[in-house]
Amino acid sequence: MQLSVWTYEGPPHVGAMRVATAMEGMHYVLHAPQGDTYADLLFTMIERRGKRPPVTYTTFQARDLGKDTAQLFQDAARDALDRFKPQALMVGASCTAELIQDDPAGLAEAMQLDCPVIPLELPSYQRKENWGAAESFYQVVRHLADQTVRPRGGPVALVNILGPAALGFRHRDDVIEVRKILDALGIEVNMVAPLGASPNDIRRIGAADFNIVLYPEIGEEAARWLEKTFSQPAIRNVPIGVGATREFIRAVAALAGADPAAALDDDGSRMPWWSRSVDSTYLTGKRVFIFGDATHAVAAARIAHEELGFAVCGLGCYNREFARDVRDAAKRYGIEPLITDDHLEVEEAIAAASPELVLGTQMERHIAKRLGLPCAVISAPVHVQDFPARHSPQMGFEGANVIFDSWVHPLVMGLEEHLLTMFRDDFEFSDGAGASHLHGHGAQVAVPLAEPANDAELAALWTAEAERELKKIPFFVRGKARRNTEAFAAEQGRGAIDLATLYDAKAHYGR
Repeated sequence: MQLSVWTYEGPPHVGAMRVATAMEGMHYVLHAPQGDTYADLLFTMIERRGKRPPVTYTTFQARDLGKDTAQLFQDAARDALDRFKPQALMVGASCTAELIQDDPAGLAEAMQLDCPVIPLELPSYQRKENWGAAESFYQVVRHLADQTVRPRGGPVALVNILGPAALGFRHRDDVIEVRKILDALGIEVNMVAPLGASPNDIRRIGAADFNIVLYPEIGEEAARWLEKTFSQPAIRNVPIGVGATREFIRAVAALAGADPAAALDDDGSRMPWWSRSVDSTYLTGKRVFIFGDATHAVAAARIAHEELGFAVCGLGCYNREFARDVRDAAKRYGIEPLITDDHLEVEEAIAAASPELVLGTQMERHIAKRLGLPCAVISAPVHVQDFPARHSPQMGFEGANVIFDSWVHPLVMGLEEHLLTMFRDDFEFSDGAGASHLHGHGAQVAVPLAEPANDAELAALWTAEAERELKKIPFFVRGKARRNTEAFAAEQGRGAIDLATLYDAKAHYGR
């Protein structure tokens, strides 16, 4: 086991929380000690939900371990049933409670409760959050679906949207965009699940003609079971990016027997226009490093390569269950995939690649900040700022607009920063000048523009004149220029990095 400051995924019972919290009329009884009760923090503070998550904890303490902790679980289950009156109950154990082996599933079954119980066996020390969400959703569907229900047929196709969950990256907004596409195609939605679905809704999940798997990390396992049990085919095209959205529309229309023209004509994305414009040329070929969950990372690599003209210099994911998808994508770009859940390994890879843009999770945002690189967040795990109050999807044509803004703006702002650097000696823009909006109030704002050296000894090698010249290089490539110059100086055996060394290194790497 490895201690870490950051983790890309929580334990699997957090995935179960995400499914329970996404649903209506569902409750989750979690056998957990004091200290594992952090669901409120996740959903009300980070995702900013307007109500508390439907989770009841047994909250046993150290002094309870000498008593009957199984009785604590049964009491908590009865209290939850009486207080919340859910349509169904999910029961399971946290990673710590798993060690005392009380078997919440067996205890709940022995209680003969008045509502359906979905037992969850989530091996906390072998699996992680996304797997836990997928397994929990699969168990909910398998236990609650009425297997006598069959697709209704008829002239209007009926579809299930599978995968959106609580604490998902822009899931709420993505569903809105996908519904718009389905409306344009004349297709009805049977249900979205687990997000917004109730246990009673799940009973009629078999009525749909086919399924759309928006997020394979959560919906794929249930989709395979539905395909086998109800003969429901599944659409697995993820509509992130203009090209992928058009493919998604054609695939859905073909399965539903609909005309795709109406949905294809509703192309409100400005990304294709910009990519064809002269303005895009100064960003063509920018090197981008991508890391996140497999679905978003693969989609981001395609957008970067095909739609924005960037060069993908790094691609990886943290969820090993979908590593094959990332490996296949990496082959298309001629790079080695990075499959890891160690953020320190990701940081080393980013530093070695020296990209001009980083696309990743909140961890990569912090890494990029330390390295002085522009960054945009494309995948969970994310912080509160990536759950905006405004409509901000990733999917569909509007999602392509959001992606265009969030990826291109950091690079454009980098150019603006470079212009400010060029004028740093001007009386109005110098480092010692106050902010323009505080002019005349005596406020002084120091703006550190020089990138700190990675090693004190290397920093000492730089002459003052060379350091001043280095500051004239745009900050988003300054780190790469510094590293190249230091490597060149070491290779040439030069005792100091002066102005001549800086120019010689530039000429060397320019060849």
